Amino acid sequence: MNRIALAAALLLAIPAVPTIAQSAAPPNTGDQFKDTSTLKPPSGARVAVIEFEDLECPACAHAFPIVQQAIAHYNIPYIRHDFPLRMHIWSFDAAVIARYMQDKIGAKEAEAYRGAVFANQTSIASKEDLQSFTRHYFQAHGHEMPFVIDPTGQFTREVEADRSLGERIGLSHTPSIFVVTARHWTQVTDVSVLYQTIDTALAEAPAAARPVSRSRTTHKK
Repeated sequence: MNRIALAAALLLAIPAVPTIAQSAAPPNTGDQFKDTSTLKPPSGARVAVIEFEDLECPACAHAFPIVQQAIAHYNIPYIRHDFPLRMHIWSFDAAVIARYMQDKIGAKEAEAYRGAVFANQTSIASKEDLQSFTRHYFQAHGHEMPFVIDPTGQFTREVEADRSLGERIGLSHTPSIFVVTARHWTQVTDVSVLYQTIDTALAEAPAAARPVSRSRTTHKK
């Protein structure tokens, strides 16, 4: 058997890998993607919500409370990735600050800061505005804002890694929200149907071997 025939035989012998199905909610509204291999829930979870967000994005501000309420209601894992769009002026810096707060102060405090940034988007027009807002936010909540937020570059690298992941998937806008199971993922293009989409995913997904508490991990390592 020559090399070409042998290679063909080996390929035929390899079992086909199941393709992750794509759907959108509402139907026929989804985007085209390049690599969706990471769109899956944590091990042991039936359903999870994955979101790529930009703190300077008005649509993300609108989606923020709805997504947070949904994951609390269903008690399912939530995986957030920062995806600061390159045309936005201050969203990357805001994501770095939120990472600092999560690491140094606490997850709840970081979540509250993200919510406050979303609520005050219209009053933040520059990096200087963001710094002023953040300084006042820290003072109002009894925290001391460090002179340098990210001296080692750790949080910058984490945000860059999230953005690189989004670009590898092929994202072009925010928010990009996915309801995922082990076998299927749905892009939620209208956050008003998020609950309905989660209900459908839970009905279709087999029961998990053990319950998995919802996660607010900003970046899946």
